[in-house]
Amino acid sequence: MSTSIFGFLTSLIIAFIATPYVKKLAVKVGAVDAPNQRKVHTRIMPRMGGLAIYLGYMVAFFLFVPFAEKTEMLGIFIGSTIVMLVGMLDDKYQLSPKWKLLGQLLATVIVVVPFGLKIGVVNLPYSGSLDFGSGWLLWLAVPITMFWIVGVTNAVNLIDGLDGLSAGVSAIATATMAIVALLMDEYNVAIYCCVLLGAILGFLYFNFHPARLFMGDTGSLFLGFNLAALSIMGFKEALFVSFIIPIVVLGVPLWDTFFAIVRRIVNKKPISSPDKGHLHHCLLNMGLSHRSTVLVIYTISLFFGTMAILLTKTTKWTTLIVMVALLIAIHLGTEIVGLVSRRHRPLINIYRRLKVKMSERRSHP
Repeated sequence: MSTSIFGFLTSLIIAFIATPYVKKLAVKVGAVDAPNQRKVHTRIMPRMGGLAIYLGYMVAFFLFVPFAEKTEMLGIFIGSTIVMLVGMLDDKYQLSPKWKLLGQLLATVIVVVPFGLKIGVVNLPYSGSLDFGSGWLLWLAVPITMFWIVGVTNAVNLIDGLDGLSAGVSAIATATMAIVALLMDEYNVAIYCCVLLGAILGFLYFNFHPARLFMGDTGSLFLGFNLAALSIMGFKEALFVSFIIPIVVLGVPLWDTFFAIVRRIVNKKPISSPDKGHLHHCLLNMGLSHRSTVLVIYTISLFFGTMAILLTKTTKWTTLIVMVALLIAIHLGTEIVGLVSRRHRPLINIYRRLKVKMSERRSHP
């Protein structure tokens, strides 16, 4: 436990001290974010702040993380360093999506192939288990793992639209993973999470509304990659609930990304086309302030995190019931805020029809 605390404090202090210097560097090299019709900020802001997160994380990683005992952690460090560098180049030069994707794939291949990080055994309720480490399933382990890592990396990148949003959500997810790792006796994973958490919080002081700089793709790609890889390393070979926990922990970015894809399909737009229909945009359109929108999404993230922690102690049937309830709540929330479309509200429309029929029955007994 003391290693986790010292690692947390070290990364927090270094990230806190480094952030103002990173801000000056971003301005000097021209890594700035100009406002446009899709963005909420109204003035030019320095980005590349994720470099401060990385510096705090890097120092604490080599001082406290037992990567010699668990070589997968060294793979995650190397992979996250690559995506951080890709993010820095994007913050400076605005790379095309294909080059960003290529960098993510390179980092993912490194952590999966030579360092062996991939999905392991998934124990399904009342249906036996799926062992992705042997047999024909071995061929699926690598592509599924790569799809998950790249998908989560971009999901975290997509929610980086308001001051402190991506950093705060990532901090909540990281803290949740640390707690769950301790509950599952994955102490090395918990240490890694604490190191990462400290670096995020040291930067978040400067990034919360009104932000003094943005983390940019330097930070969002780095955090997304770490969260994706940690979710596999920490929970890859346990009970059925371990298959569910990473999905619940990363509920906000996965929810926002999934319905962004659905929204673009419904509106007959390319999946990769940017828009102003993300969760934070919808909450702003409902009249919430910048700060209130971020705090509401923090609350949703805390709810998902709490559910993930509780799921570690539930039975299989309880897990299934909770997941069904969560899916219904997510879909209802999606309809309320208009995440897909103001017209696409099947659950609300069913409720309204039932309400009308009940009203008619009362008036005509």
